[in-house]
Amino acid sequence: MTTPNDNATEDLIRLGESRSAHNYHPLPVVISSAEGAWVTDVEGRRYLDCLAGYSSLNFGHGNPAIIAAAREQLGRLTLTSRAFFHDQFAAFVSGLADLCGKDMVLPMNTGAEAVETAIKVARKWGYEVKGVPGDRANIVVMEDNFHGRTTTIVSFSTDPDAHDGFGPYTPGFRIVKYGSAEAIRDAIDEDTVAVLLEPIQGEAGVLVPPDGYLTSVREICSESGVLFIADEIQSGLGRTGETFACDHEGVVPDMYVLGKALGGGVVPVSAVAANADVLGVIKPGQHGSTFGGNPLACAVGNAVIALLRTGEYQARARELGAFLHERLRELSEAREGRPGIVAVRGRGLWAGIDIDPSLGTGRQVSEALMRRGVLAKDTHGSTIRLAPPIVVSRDDLAWAVDQLAAVLTELAAG
Repeated sequence: MTTPNDNATEDLIRLGESRSAHNYHPLPVVISSAEGAWVTDVEGRRYLDCLAGYSSLNFGHGNPAIIAAAREQLGRLTLTSRAFFHDQFAAFVSGLADLCGKDMVLPMNTGAEAVETAIKVARKWGYEVKGVPGDRANIVVMEDNFHGRTTTIVSFSTDPDAHDGFGPYTPGFRIVKYGSAEAIRDAIDEDTVAVLLEPIQGEAGVLVPPDGYLTSVREICSESGVLFIADEIQSGLGRTGETFACDHEGVVPDMYVLGKALGGGVVPVSAVAANADVLGVIKPGQHGSTFGGNPLACAVGNAVIALLRTGEYQARARELGAFLHERLRELSEAREGRPGIVAVRGRGLWAGIDIDPSLGTGRQVSEALMRRGVLAKDTHGSTIRLAPPIVVSRDDLAWAVDQLAAVLTELAAG
């Protein structure tokens, strides 16, 4: 049993909580080192990381190829700003554009920055290319979305925690039911410039839309002359068993919004990828970022792109994901007739697990898993998410499911 209640852990948690804003509610564990799919706390106890930095660590903690690229670049050049070119930039933008099958890339830092970039590009495209009258552009977005926490983005959030108390809100968004292509069709009018969605809604509980949904959205956008923007920040870059979650339906959006795993768990790296007829509307001085596309970020991004080109990580996520979901199905069936798992959703190495509310909240389940050496994250209500690094072993996955089974038994026993 791993119960992080020693003085060193408690002192560090107490100090951290007293001097930082309480915008997070972390589990009471203090991590000091990590390798692969495992992390170690300040007391030397090891935990299987089943969150992977919300998919930022798809390739594992301390991936040798990524760390080598970062170390080499740290010794040469870390920042120039986009006022100049640097020797890592061309390889990054061309490599990422090729990976996405697009003409151009606009590099940024965080996922929220990339979403803001996509919104600005879509509006400018709407005015300059589609001919929407000034200040009338609207974007169709989904209920239960999570695209970040900037003022503009929370303006169209339906999560009260993210939304409430931060007004006045940015106009220009139409919220529709996720998974309903007809709701999107009904919301589009002559001033609509884009449809923005997550191919799989991660923060909402790893919600996978109905089969054919993304295909229908692509068709509707093409017919209506609006841009299809896919936020693949959590779902992309190998997590679901394909390079992008859209690939499961053979769908290509007009804009990919990327982040998290693009930085290899080393530095924040994000980007928007699109063709020249879309990204070409941005001219010098109209959008930018001091650190966007910096040498260190590009060097790390180049290493990530090289890993994805082999297809090894996508195949591994596909195979291990099938194993994980089978084990979760078996656990659910084994507890039939007793409080346990209500539903399991997901794709690849990504699972949202709804726990019977009579057993406890998602937070309580996550805390109980932590005491057994598994780090997971709760989301709404009694739902937890599992998203281990793709380098995780089959045995480790089996062990993690065994710990979940033990937790359910413990909670049922009171």
